[in-house]
Amino acid sequence: MSASSAFNEEKMGSSSVGEAEYAYDPVSGKIFSSDYNRHDDLKEMLDSNKDSLKLEAMKRIVAMIARGKNASDLFPAVVKNVACKNIEVKKLVYVYLVRYAEEQQDLALLSISTFQRGLKDPNQLIRASALRVLSSIRVTIIVPIMMLAIKEAASDMSPYVRKTAAHAIPKLYSLDPEQKDQLIEVIEKLLADKTTLVAGSVVMAFEEVCPERIDLIHKNYRKLCNLLIDVEEWGQVVIINMLTRYARTQFLNPNLNESLLEDGGSGDKTFYGSDEDEDDDEKENKEKAEAAALAKRKPYVMDPDHRLLLRNTKPLLQSRNAAVVMAVAQLYFHLAPKAEVGVIAKALVRLLRSHSEVQFVVLQNVATMTIRRRGMFEPYLKSFYIRSTDPTLIKILKLEVLTNLANETNISTILREFQTYIKSMDKDFVAATIQAIGRCATNIGEVRDTCLNGLVQLLSNRDELVVAESVVVIKKLLQMQPEKHSDIIKHMAKLTDNIQVPMARASILWLIGEYCEHVPKIAPDVLRKMAKSFTYEEDIVKLQILNLAAKLYLTNSKQTKLLTQYVLNLAKYDQNYDIRDRARFIRQLIVPTEKSGALSKYAKKLFLALKPAPVLESPFKDRDHFQLGSLSHLLNAKAGGYQELPDWPEAAPDPSVRNVEVKESVPEWTKCSSREKRKEKKVEKPFYSDSEGESGPTESADSETNSASASDSASDSEQSRSSSESEESDEGSESEEEKENKNKKKVVKKAVKESESEQSSEEENRKLEKKIKQQEKDSETVSDDEESDSESSQSTSEDSESEAEVKKKAPVSRTPPKPVKKEKKEMSLLDLDDFEPATSPQVTPISTLLSNSLVTDLEGLSLSDSVLAPSTITPSGTLKSYELLHRITGEGLSVEYCFGRQPFSPDANMVAVQLQFTNNSTSETKNLHMKDVKLQSGMRVKEFPEIELLPAGDTASAVMGIDFCDSTQAANLQLCTSTRKFFVSIQPPVGELMRPVFLTENEFKREQGQLMGMNELTEKLILDAKYRNEHAIVQRVTTAAHLSRVPCGSDNECRFAGRTVTSGSLVLVTVATGEEGVAQLTVNCEKMVIGTMLVKDILLALTQ
Repeated sequence: MSASSAFNEEKMGSSSVGEAEYAYDPVSGKIFSSDYNRHDDLKEMLDSNKDSLKLEAMKRIVAMIARGKNASDLFPAVVKNVACKNIEVKKLVYVYLVRYAEEQQDLALLSISTFQRGLKDPNQLIRASALRVLSSIRVTIIVPIMMLAIKEAASDMSPYVRKTAAHAIPKLYSLDPEQKDQLIEVIEKLLADKTTLVAGSVVMAFEEVCPERIDLIHKNYRKLCNLLIDVEEWGQVVIINMLTRYARTQFLNPNLNESLLEDGGSGDKTFYGSDEDEDDDEKENKEKAEAAALAKRKPYVMDPDHRLLLRNTKPLLQSRNAAVVMAVAQLYFHLAPKAEVGVIAKALVRLLRSHSEVQFVVLQNVATMTIRRRGMFEPYLKSFYIRSTDPTLIKILKLEVLTNLANETNISTILREFQTYIKSMDKDFVAATIQAIGRCATNIGEVRDTCLNGLVQLLSNRDELVVAESVVVIKKLLQMQPEKHSDIIKHMAKLTDNIQVPMARASILWLIGEYCEHVPKIAPDVLRKMAKSFTYEEDIVKLQILNLAAKLYLTNSKQTKLLTQYVLNLAKYDQNYDIRDRARFIRQLIVPTEKSGALSKYAKKLFLALKPAPVLESPFKDRDHFQLGSLSHLLNAKAGGYQELPDWPEAAPDPSVRNVEVKESVPEWTKCSSREKRKEKKVEKPFYSDSEGESGPTESADSETNSASASDSASDSEQSRSSSESEESDEGSESEEEKENKNKKKVVKKAVKESESEQSSEEENRKLEKKIKQQEKDSETVSDDEESDSESSQSTSEDSESEAEVKKKAPVSRTPPKPVKKEKKEMSLLDLDDFEPATSPQVTPISTLLSNSLVTDLEGLSLSDSVLAPSTITPSGTLKSYELLHRITGEGLSVEYCFGRQPFSPDANMVAVQLQFTNNSTSETKNLHMKDVKLQSGMRVKEFPEIELLPAGDTASAVMGIDFCDSTQAANLQLCTSTRKFFVSIQPPVGELMRPVFLTENEFKREQGQLMGMNELTEKLILDAKYRNEHAIVQRVTTAAHLSRVPCGSDNECRFAGRTVTSGSLVLVTVATGEEGVAQLTVNCEKMVIGTMLVKDILLALTQ
C-alpha cells in the first residue's frame, strides 16, 4: 500500500466520523487552511427526511461539543430542524442551540418564531429548552419577547419550566437592567411557589437581581425553611446563604447576654467597695452603666422563626455534599448560640477525609473558627495531625489549626508532634513548623523556655534552612527576656561563619547589635568579620551590618571607631541606593560635625531605644469579618459580588411580617364543615403532640395563647388547647391576636353545637351539676392554697361568664376536673418563674421524705460511696484550706475547701474536694447545692448531695469530685441556696492533680531513662538550714505534691513518684543533696506544663 493511498484512507475514515480538520491534499498547499467541505455527511443527514438519520447526526454533533470540538459551522443545518416533530431530535437541537445561540445571534434570530412556538409545546422539556435558547440570545431587540416568555413560563403548570424561568431571570437582568421592576414581580410570584424544584433557582435569581429586597422573603421564610431538606444540593447552598443574611437582619443576637452570669458577681463587689471615697462624676458614670446593664438584662428568648431555621438546617450536616455541610456550618457559626455551635465540629472533621481541594477550603474556615471558639475543636485534636501524604498547603493549614488549639493542657502532645514534623523532607513545611513552635512559646509562657531550648538544639541541624528559620524565631523569642539568655546570643554569634541564608544572618546581627551590652567581647569581633565580607553580602545583611556598626560606635567607640568608619566608607559607594542613603544618614547622626543638626544629640536614644517584643499572631485573626465559606474569606480580599454579612439589629424587628401567608388560609378553615373539623382534629392530634414534644423550648412563646384559650372557658380547655396547638404547629406563623380570635370563634361555635345537643338531656345535666359542686367543695377544703394560687386565671374567667353558659358547659367541662388540675401542675413545672410559689408548700415535704428514704437505702447498699466519703478523707485541719466563699460576700454563709488526697470513689479520674460550710447568719440556709456554670472543655464535676437545711451557727461538710483534666485552670461553679446564687471557683495546686504510685528503684530508673530531653527539667537550689535532713525534705516535697517515696540505695538522694489523676501520666521527682545545702531538683514528666509548674512549687517548698 502506498503512502498516498494510506493517507486517503485515513482521511476518508476520519471524515465519515465528521472529525476531519484539514485538507487532505499535501500538494494543494492548504494543509493549514480550513476545509469548507468538512461535515458534509452530517449536513446531508440533517437535511434528510428520515428522523433516524437526523437523530444519529445530532448525537454525533453533541458528542463533538462534549469533546471540545468546534461545531459552529453546522448552525444553519441544525437550526432548520428546530421545527422537527420528533421529540428526541428536538431536544438535541435545543442542546446545540443553547451552546451556540450566543455566537450565531443573527442566524438564531431568524428562527425566533420557531422558539416562540416551542414555548407552547405540550412537552415540558421542549418548552423549557425553548425558553433556555431564547434567553441565550444576547440581543437587546428581543428583550420584550424574552420578558413575555418568562412571565408566561412563571405561570406554567410544570415546575421544571418554572425553574427554567427562574434561571432566565438573571440572564435578562444582565442584558437589560432596566427591566428590574418587572423581573422583581416575577421573582415575587416564583418565591410563593411551593415546589422544591423551583425554590433554589428562584432564590438564586433573587440574589442576583434584588438581594436588598428582604421584604420579599418575609412571607416565604417559613416555607423555605421547611422545604430546605428536600431541595437539590446546590439550591440548599444558595438558600442557606440567603437565609443567613436574612436572619442577621431580622433576629436578635443570641450571644448578646451570654456574659450576664459572669457579670452577676460584679454587683456585689461594687456594693462592698462603696465605702471608699469616690468622686461624684465616677458615681454618676457607675449609675449610668448599671442602669444600661439592667436595661440589657432582659432574659433572651429566641424567636421561634430563628429556632425553626436552626432546627431545619441541622440535619443537613450529614449531607454527602461538602458545600452543603460548609453552608450549614457557617450558618451555625454566625447565627447559633455558643452552646449549640459545637455540633458543626464533627461534620467539618468528617469533611477532612475528602479530596485535598475540599480539605483546603474546610481547613481555611476551621482555622478562622478556632481563633474565636477554640473549645469547639479541642476534642478532635488528633484529626488535625499531619499525614506524610498531605500536600504542603494542607500541612501548613493543619499546623495553623494545631497552633490555634494549643493550650496548657495539650501543649506537650502538640510539641511532641512538632518534633516529628521537623524531620520532614518538605522544607516549607519544616519552616512553618518552627514558626508554629515560636507562636506556641509566645502564647503559653510555661513552655517558653522548653521551646527555646528545643530551637537552640535545632541550630546544630545539618539542614541550613532549618537552622535559618530557627534563628529567625529565636530572635523573636529572645526579645521577650534577653537578659536571661545571653548564652544563646553568644552561641548564635558563632553561627555567622556557617549560616549563609540572608534572613538568618541579618537576624543574628540585629540580636548582637540590640543586646551588645550582654556580649561586649564578642560583638566587636563579629563586626570585624562582617566588615571583611561586606561587599559580598546581600542587601538585607548589609543594612544590619550598618546598624551593628552604629550601635557599637555609640556603646564601645574605642574598639570600633575605625571599623565603623571603614564600613561606612564601603557603604558610601555601594550599588544599592538604600544602603548609600542609610550610610549617609548614620554618619551624620553618630559622627557629630559642625553641620550636623540637633538630632545627633539623641543618637543613643534613637538607636538603643527599647523595642517592644513582636506579637506572633495567626494570619487568620482578622478574616472573620468575611462570611465563612465565601470566596472573599478564602482569598482574604473582597471578591466581586460579595455581600457583607449585616450586623445584628439592636431591637428585634416586628415578627408579624412573616405571618402574611396565614391570612390567605383563614377562609379555607372557616368554610370547612364541623364534621371535617372533628375528623381533622382526631387525625392530627397525636401527630402534633409529637412534634410539640420534639420542638421543646422553641415553642415557649406559645404559652400565652394556651393560657388565653384556657381562660376563655374552663369547660372547653382541652379541646381549645389541642386545636390551638394543631394550628400553631401546622401554620407556625400566626400572630397572637389571630390565634385568640380563632379560639374565640371556635368556642362560640362549640357552645352553639353543645346547646343543641343538650336540650334533650336537661335532667341529666342538673344531676351532674350537683355532683360536681359536691366534688368542688371537697377539693376546696383539701387544697385551698393550690386553688387560690395556681388557678386564679380560671376563676376570674369563669366569673365573667354568664350563668346560662356555665349551665350548658357544665356537663362537658366539669366531668373530668382532676385531669385539668394535673395539666396545670405540669405547666407549673415547666414555667418555674410564674408558678413556683404555688407549688412549693406541697412539693417540698414530699421531696424531703423521698430524699431521706433514698439516703437510708444508699447507706445500707453502698458502703464505699460518697455518703461515707467525708469520714475517709483526712480532716481539713491537717491540710491546707482555701477560702471558697467569704462570709460577707455570702451574706453570712462562708465556705472553705481543701484537697483530701483520698481516691474519689464514684470516679477514680476525679480529685476529691472537701467542702466545709459555716452558717454565720442568724437565719437558716436551705437547699445548698452546686451547679457547673462555665467549665473548660473536658472538665467534669460530680456535685455533692444537696444539703437541705443548715441551721444558724452550724457547720456541715460535703465532698465533691472534679476532673481538672490535668490542668490548673479553675473550675468556675455556681453555689446555690434557696434564695441566692454565688459564683465561686476552685483552683487546684499542681501537686493535688496527682496520686502516689509505688515503684521499685529499678523501675524508677527505667522510667526516668524514657523521660529525657524536653520531658526533663533540672534546677539547682540551696536548701534552707532547717530542710537539710532527709526527713524534712520528704515532708516538704510530699506536702507540696501528692507523691509517694521511692526506695533509694543512696543517702544523698530522695526519689518520689506519682501519676496524674486524669491521664495517668508518670511524674518522677529526684532531690539530690550535696555539701553546704547545695541540691539539685530533677522532675521527669510526660506533660511539660505540669513538670514546669511542679518544679516551681517544690522549689518554693524547699527554700522558704
